[in-house]
Amino acid sequence: MSIINSAIDFQTPNQEGYYGNYGGAYIPEMLFANVEHLKNQYLQIMQDPDFQKEFHALLKDYVGRPTPLFKAERLSHELGATIYLKREDLCHTGAHKINNTIGQILLAQRLGKKKIIAETGAGQHGVATATVCALKGMECVVYMGEKDIDRQAPNVARMKMLGATVVPATSGSKTLKDATNEAIRAWINEPNETHYIIGSVVGPHPYPDMVAKFQSVISAEIRTQLLKQTGTELPTHVVACVGGGSNAAGAFYHFLNDLSVALVAVEAAGHGVHSGLSAATTQLGTPGILHGSKSILMQTADGQVTEPHSISAGLDYPGIGPLHAFLYESKRGTFLSATDEEALASAFHVSKTEGIIPALETAHAFSVLPKLGLKSTDVVVVCLSGRGDKDLSTYMQFL
Repeated sequence: MSIINSAIDFQTPNQEGYYGNYGGAYIPEMLFANVEHLKNQYLQIMQDPDFQKEFHALLKDYVGRPTPLFKAERLSHELGATIYLKREDLCHTGAHKINNTIGQILLAQRLGKKKIIAETGAGQHGVATATVCALKGMECVVYMGEKDIDRQAPNVARMKMLGATVVPATSGSKTLKDATNEAIRAWINEPNETHYIIGSVVGPHPYPDMVAKFQSVISAEIRTQLLKQTGTELPTHVVACVGGGSNAAGAFYHFLNDLSVALVAVEAAGHGVHSGLSAATTQLGTPGILHGSKSILMQTADGQVTEPHSISAGLDYPGIGPLHAFLYESKRGTFLSATDEEALASAFHVSKTEGIIPALETAHAFSVLPKLGLKSTDVVVVCLSGRGDKDLSTYMQFL
């Protein structure tokens, strides 16, 4: 860790929304006023005592926080280290995504917005957005890739039952990237009445910072819970899967400036990093502009976005959030990858070892644990970002 500059504040972007070389707001002129207004208001709104009171009350009484920090005894014995699971799968709606949508719906109300749009890949963010819109009585439209609609049918049904309109994205790979494109187009058409609830730490500033702050409740709880269980707030490792990267940002956030804590991000290698069917962005990507910010993304030599692949609908995104790009470039974070086959094997193993069926996204994080060279003194926290109910149709193909 000695190569890392200890004076860097990894949590906070600069005024233009950059983490090192990555971030900013690259947006169409039609959205400038909307994004600028959000940028000028979000910190003031989020820091208001009434906002904080309502936000934390909903996290407690509606979402079910704090989520447990569970010591996985059998995995710990198997790996020769102490393994804790941060149980975001036990949140209302079944994943961490609800932390952010609760925050953003309260923000949208205070900004006077009447309509909510969102993009979704695995469907968990779409369900979380539809949930908070139902809670607050706001119109909700969710854009989702046609391919993802097919492979995440239970979540599509949940969104519709909650009153959301689900609009298929039929261009490109018909997955998360394309759903995001469609959501941005819709936002351009109705910028004044609409708030776009972005589901990950991507998009134009202030979204990456705003989403990371809402998700930081994960790492805040980990510190408190670890202190109670072990006598220290600091684990040796925090491990999380990364697509755009919101669960990882939340799990890492309150450890970013504690350089003794290894931050391990796990991307989707698909059929293999160099197979041509992968979503291992840091291994395959180069700096560029995607969905409103400068980051690392998979692209051709002439700047055309490369189609990603993952068995997980939540990880097949061709970019990575600017915070994660900075963590990768600065070497503050260790970025690994797991193939479809490795993720599936881990999902079945964790299910049979701990009695917890993880989301396919989270399974990628579990798959790297044997590769970390863990010692008996190591304390590892894995962010179990979501439950596997939504992936049962995929799992059933391999039973």
